[in-house]
This record gives sequence, structure tokens and C-alpha cells, in this order.
Amino acid sequence: MPNPIHQVTFQPNNQTVDVFRHGENLLRVAIAAGVHINASCGGNGGCGKCRVIIDQGQPESEKSAKISPEEWDKGYRLACTTKVVDDLTVTIPPESRIDNSVLRKDLGQKQHTLMARDLNSLVQGVKINPAVFKYYIELPAPTLDDNLSDLGRLTRELKNEHQLENISADYFLLRRLPRLLRDAKWQVTVTIVYNPKGLKLIDIEAGDTRDKNYSIIIDIGTTTVQGQLLNLNASHQAEERSVIDDLESELLVASDAKYNSQVRFGEDVITRIVYSQKGNGLNELHREIIKDLNEIIDNLVNKGGIEKDQISHLVVAANTTMTQFFLEIDPKYLREDPYVPTANFFPPVRAIDLGLKLPDYVHVYTFPAVASYVGGDIVAGTLGSGIFQREELTLFLDVGTNGELVLGNCDWLVCTSCSAGPAFEGGGLKYGMRATTGAIEQVRINPQTYEPMLLTIGKEKPLGICGSGVIDAIAEMLLVGLIEPNGKFNQELNTDRVRKSETGWEYVVAKADQSAEGIDDITITEGDIDNIIRTKGAIYAACKILLESVGLTFAELDSFVIAGGFGKYINLERAITIGLLPEIDVEKFMFVGNGALLGERLVSVSREMMGEAQNIAAMMTNIELANNMKFMDEYVAAQFLPHTDTNAFPKTMEMLK
Repeated sequence: MPNPIHQVTFQPNNQTVDVFRHGENLLRVAIAAGVHINASCGGNGGCGKCRVIIDQGQPESEKSAKISPEEWDKGYRLACTTKVVDDLTVTIPPESRIDNSVLRKDLGQKQHTLMARDLNSLVQGVKINPAVFKYYIELPAPTLDDNLSDLGRLTRELKNEHQLENISADYFLLRRLPRLLRDAKWQVTVTIVYNPKGLKLIDIEAGDTRDKNYSIIIDIGTTTVQGQLLNLNASHQAEERSVIDDLESELLVASDAKYNSQVRFGEDVITRIVYSQKGNGLNELHREIIKDLNEIIDNLVNKGGIEKDQISHLVVAANTTMTQFFLEIDPKYLREDPYVPTANFFPPVRAIDLGLKLPDYVHVYTFPAVASYVGGDIVAGTLGSGIFQREELTLFLDVGTNGELVLGNCDWLVCTSCSAGPAFEGGGLKYGMRATTGAIEQVRINPQTYEPMLLTIGKEKPLGICGSGVIDAIAEMLLVGLIEPNGKFNQELNTDRVRKSETGWEYVVAKADQSAEGIDDITITEGDIDNIIRTKGAIYAACKILLESVGLTFAELDSFVIAGGFGKYINLERAITIGLLPEIDVEKFMFVGNGALLGERLVSVSREMMGEAQNIAAMMTNIELANNMKFMDEYVAAQFLPHTDTNAFPKTMEMLK
């Protein structure tokens, strides 16, 4: 290997990286070294999120409007427009880092205003019958009179003792079967996996190991990856009942989460798809998500106090783009008219073949997708929320960087999706950030003085503002008269909180002396407000068009189910105030947490539910909005606070009076 030309040391972790090419891009150096720097635009200089501070050395950097002259003099640069032409010491400031800890522990943030009603009643009549199960068998040793093959002997006993027939065997198992049977003196535990095509023998262990049977479920979100470790042995001992009942004490062993490392290639799926078409881009994106999953798997195993060879099954749910990145399938045509995924149903695949550090017998069940922008996570959410069983008309909404919706009941299901953008994750906002420690998440404004009262995640000094905080702030600014329904500031008010800057009018949420060290005044700009209005307009319009596609209105809904982190932190009343959610009876709203994980748990503990997931995906009718002119009309109509149709928000309009 050639000698490095330069070295870059990243602080605060004191990680030194060798650079072998003069003029290498600093962001690419960080990516190659596994050092995270926020970069929501994929590295084109558009977002200004990859801010770093040059402590030592002289890089070659392009000036950017995202960095003020004062910041430039302090050493601030954008990593994506900086070339390494010298040895450097670089500090990654707090606003450019990812803090996974907020996903893993309670930081004392406010409780969400939406609580799930009677989770035990979401899905009825679940038969506890895990997709992966174990049987202990004591086989008779072969003789001259009974010289059936080893595999034949095994399947014969499974048929005689457990009435299991037509079992296929994994090739890798056959390679170690003869020696293991004899070393175990013909007393073994077999692991069998069920999939819609039948039963497959995947593992064999000496002795009785039935009490060591675990499943890992993973939700791969565009922004967040979440995983859980389940004890399948506990579920197998249960009688027929709701899987949700006693889940914490019986099934759930450990949980873990982290931010999706693919975010360095772009915060939204479109940017990542574009990146995947460049050189080795697809493989890079695949390796990043596999690295994330391996980290989560290691954490789950350590927290659960088990060994990896006790894991029998892996279940993954993701949107269609994330699914294809996970399986390393080219996503190019997902974003090109007529928006076609490579497949809707994916065959089981060996985890080790994807790069996951698991035993070779562990297979992955991937939830089926419906369309290019309605993926397995929504199929899993529909399963977990029980919509497919109930007669009541339900609208299911899961909002991340994409908004995905399902409408229907036990007789029919229609679905659609819209591009929500990264605004609710803090992307595209001047001082936006993810919901991590130091993010402003709640805002109240005094209607006389216009002074704000703030609550941050973790009760730390403010670093920026997250999506729920921006929604809160905009609703407050509307209610106290700081902004007009068109999102523009009232410039006649007697307050220094509203001011004009180089980029336009803004409201000072937190002054520099109140913020974290090194952070200037944190503001919400008219551009930020426009961004949120566009995002909420897309979601509201998608909901309305989906209802109209089957001749229904918001008033006819029996329930409105909100899934994901979106519902966990958002204030329901404030979301209605800005027109993000419809103004219907608040009792109709229900928050179910991570819907994808709910569905994945069901699939892990019930093979019948695996069949239901396939049925749900097959029965969904997708309504494509990309070229839908009615959607565009509704989208334009929703570009107002709360909406141009004031009759749709009578209570909000009364408050505004």
C-alpha cells in the first residue's frame, strides 16, 4: 500500500485518517473512515449541514452562502466543498453530528399527546405459531435393517412425532448433518422455518435447545433504523391470544435504534437513488445499511445476554427504496415514470449472503412491497394495526421523509404516498435538526410580549429545532398573530424577536446567550415556514385525494391511525392548527407507535400472520399521485395556514378570530 499523502484528525473523537490522494474531498474522507458528518443534500453544498471547524492546517475550500463571514473567520467550512491539500485537524461541531443516544433512552422529553387505545384489541385471534420453531428428537440409530439416509431418518421422525410433511433441507445443513447426528448420539434439536412456500429444515443442534430460540425484527426507515430481539420460546408456550398482551414481559428481550448512516448520501430516497447510479454508489448504500444492521444486531445480542447461534430468524420491513438497497437491487426505475419496483414479493434470502454477521442458517423474511413508494413497512403497519380485520373505516398515516397512507377496512384497502421531504426531521430548515439532545421540541409564545417559552429534548441548551418544535412554533406564531395565514411575518409588531436578516424576515426562538456554546441566535425564517407549509400541504392533500378516490370525506372516517416517531412527539392540536391533520373529532385519532415493528412481531410469532401480510400486500390498490392533477389542485389549496378552505377548519378559524 502506498504511503499516505496527508492525515486528517477528526475531533472530538480524536480519530486520525490517512489520505492517499492530494485534493481529496473532506466529506468523502469522513465517509470512508466511518466518521459521520450531517450532509442531507448528498454532498452538493446545497443544505449547509456538513459544517466543520478547521482547527489546524490549510484546506482548499469554496466559500458558501451557508457560512457567514464571521463563521468563516472562525474556521467554519462545508466538508463537501473542502479539499484536503494539507494535514488537518477538524472539529465536527454538535450541530453536524448524529446523536443516536436519544433513540435509545428516555431523556425526559414530553409525552406524546396521542395514546393508543386498547392495544390488545388491535389484532384479534392471533394463533401463536412462530414462523421459526424447534423440536427435540431422539432418533433410532441406523442398522442394516433400517439404513434410511440421515435426512430421511430425520424427516421420518418429524412426520411420526409432529405430523410434519414435505420438509426441504438447507444445503449448508446437509454438509454438517452426518457428523453432528452421530456426535450427539442421535439426540438433537432441529430448527424449521415456515414460509408461504412450505417448511424448511435450516439447523440442527446437539441436545435439547428448545429454550434458545430468538428472532430479530428490524424496521429500516429512511432516517432511523430500529430493532428488537424476541424470545420465540416464550411465544411458543403461549395459548391463542393477542400477541400484544404481556409483550414486554414475555416476548420482547431487547430494543435498539440508530440513525440510518445512508443519510450522508442524502436525507430523502430520491437523492439516494440518484447517488446509487454513480459508480459504486449502490454497493456503498447497501454496505452502509448492512453496517447499521450489524451494529444493531450486536447491541441486541449483548443486551439480551445471548449468543448469535441462538438467533433463528430475521424479519425486515422497509419502504421500497430501502428494501432494494438492503437487498442490493438497483432502485433506478423506482423514480422513473411509470414508477415500477423490481418485485413486490421477495424470496427468503440467507442473512450471511447480504453481509449480515449471523449464522449461515438464518434466513431473512422481507415484507412485501405494494408500489415504488408504498413499501413493506406500510404493509407491516397495516397488519400490526389490525385495519385488515375491522369493519370500521380507517385511515392509516405513517410520515417520515415520505408520507405513506392506507385507507380501508376488512373488505378493501387503497394506498398512496407523497413526498413529505425532510422538514419534519429538521432538514431544509435554517436551524433544523433531528430529534436529538438539545433540539427545541416545544414552543409557547406570550401573546402580549411575543417572548417564547422553550422545551428541549434532554433539557439541554438549544442547538436547533426539530420537526415537532417547528410545527409547535408555527402554530403558536399563527395563533398570537406573529404570522399571517400565508406564512408571512407581521412586520408591524413591537418586538425585537421579529427581524429582517440577509435572507428575509425571521423570528428569534432562542438568542445566542441562551443557546448552546458556539450557537448563534436560533431563528425560524419565512423560508422555513414555506417549507413546512409545502410539506403539510402535501400530506393533507394526499389524505384528501385518497378519500375522494373512493368517494369519501374526512367526516366519514371512523378512526385515523398515526404511526411512527411522527406521532410520538407531535402535538395533535398544533398539527390541526396548521392544517397538517384534518379537523375531526380528536377521539378518532390513535397513535400506535412503530407500526412496522408491530407487524413484524406478528409475523415472527405467527405463521398465519405471515400469510396475512402477503394477502394485505396483494389486496392493496395503489393510487399514484405523481401525475394526478387533482392532487396538484389540492396541494395548492393547502398552501395556507390552516387551509384556503376555511370551512374545513371551523374551530381553528374561531381561535384565529
